[in-house]
Amino acid sequence: MNLTESLLHALKDHGARQIFGIPGDFALPYFRIIEESKILPLYTLSHEPSVGFAADASARIHCGLGVAAVTYGAGALNMINSVAAAFAEKSPLVVLSGGPGHGESRSGLLLHHQAKTLDSQLQIFKEITCDQVRLDDAARAPSDMARVLANCLRNSEPVYIEIPRDMVAKPCAPVLAEPAFVHDRDALHACAEEIIEHLTRARSPVLMVGVEVRRYGLEARVAELSRRLGIPVVTSFMGRGLLAEEDAPLLGTYMGVAGDAEVTQLVESSDGLFLLGEIICDTNFAVSETKIDMRKTIQALNGGVTIAYHSYAQLPLTAVVDELLAQISGANKPFELQRQTFPHDLAADASSITPTDIATAVNDLMAEHGKMPIASDMGDCLFTAMEIEQTALVAPGYYATMGFGVPAGLGLQAATGQRPLILVGDGAFQMTGWELGNCKRYGWDPIVLLFNNASWEMLRTFQPESSFNDLGHWGFAEMAAGMGGDGVRVSTRAELKAALNKAMATRGRFQLIDITIPSGVLSSTLARFVAGVKRLNAAK
Repeated sequence: MNLTESLLHALKDHGARQIFGIPGDFALPYFRIIEESKILPLYTLSHEPSVGFAADASARIHCGLGVAAVTYGAGALNMINSVAAAFAEKSPLVVLSGGPGHGESRSGLLLHHQAKTLDSQLQIFKEITCDQVRLDDAARAPSDMARVLANCLRNSEPVYIEIPRDMVAKPCAPVLAEPAFVHDRDALHACAEEIIEHLTRARSPVLMVGVEVRRYGLEARVAELSRRLGIPVVTSFMGRGLLAEEDAPLLGTYMGVAGDAEVTQLVESSDGLFLLGEIICDTNFAVSETKIDMRKTIQALNGGVTIAYHSYAQLPLTAVVDELLAQISGANKPFELQRQTFPHDLAADASSITPTDIATAVNDLMAEHGKMPIASDMGDCLFTAMEIEQTALVAPGYYATMGFGVPAGLGLQAATGQRPLILVGDGAFQMTGWELGNCKRYGWDPIVLLFNNASWEMLRTFQPESSFNDLGHWGFAEMAAGMGGDGVRVSTRAELKAALNKAMATRGRFQLIDITIPSGVLSSTLARFVAGVKRLNAAK
């Protein structure tokens, strides 16, 4: 077995299902082994940011490793934004980069793709990964790979592996997985007891679930925990889509001033708010009209637990959930549930289309044909997703990068085999929408809903006087055929409904529905968000 094969087997053993990549000269040797060994399937895309987004989305949807393979310098550095998004949002992404060989490193010449020094790339990735290794010693490589991959899964954060091109075929032993992390059992028991006591004393306890619940594959266990506790459950904005397939007392999504008023009141008035796997960030909590006092919450996240003014360190989320389940035995507690309602029954008439109409049309579609996983870009398309019935969703809710939606949708279909629905604005589509041209090679057939208002409309809502938000109308629908799919432009609700029905009935080619939305027209959720943020800012 050579070093690359050892690495590929280790990736597979640690839960990777495929590799997304773009080759380059420093990567060609290990790409050949990836292709010829067939240990993991390889999907090549067109631009490195898309490689990172697709691999990130595959990791999010199947709760395992995502793998992005690129070349040194021009490839890896071009993927920085995607990896930063994965780091910010705690996605276990493995970055594989080719690198200069030992002889090249000692040539005394500056090498093409080199930035400041040959180590610049490694140093840059240290900022946005939790562990790094350059595989320049075949004897040490198995233990290095075991450590890095274990940290990727343990922390649910990206890692960086650089493969010098003269090392890829060196003989190498198999990778033995590191032993499981051993936590303090006494501390875990005491922690769970204290959480239960705190929730029992609370007059109005609430469980808020966040992205780590999905990252560690805990949705079924958290649903069971919520039933045994008999307390209401909400997701954060970033956690939207969690528990969608589970039997849990899920009320809706907390969005502060932009969300359902009853959910907002419940969360902000709770004296026992249990934040499970959350990321404590502005997109989740800064839209609170009644500022939540984080010092009075229970926080089980980021490898530890904080209860009011003290903390338990090094207690993994999985262990905390399992211990809570062990201590809360017995039948599920009864709970009266008033679930969030969503718009249905789109009027198929000649009216112009609003984002809320799009949500309504999607709800009607899924009511008839079943749920579909959704990949959403940033912008009003993501706020519109909050008006769609609960279903699996991947989106850059915190890092808020544009360009995520289309490649993430491809990552979803590659990872799950399910046909995804992609929500994307025209500005983001200009960045990465062209990746749809790769669908024909791999048999992918996503349905793409392109929110086309000829502008960066979400930015315009905060600064309407600026003309640089104008994008103009591009003929996206007309371009679809040249990329191997079908495209249609719609501007009325009747046309939207017909286009969605036709897209659902057509398999084997991507379906692009270019939806004309009048300038200044926002989803109901984004309109509330903008008004709320402006009101909160004015009050400061």
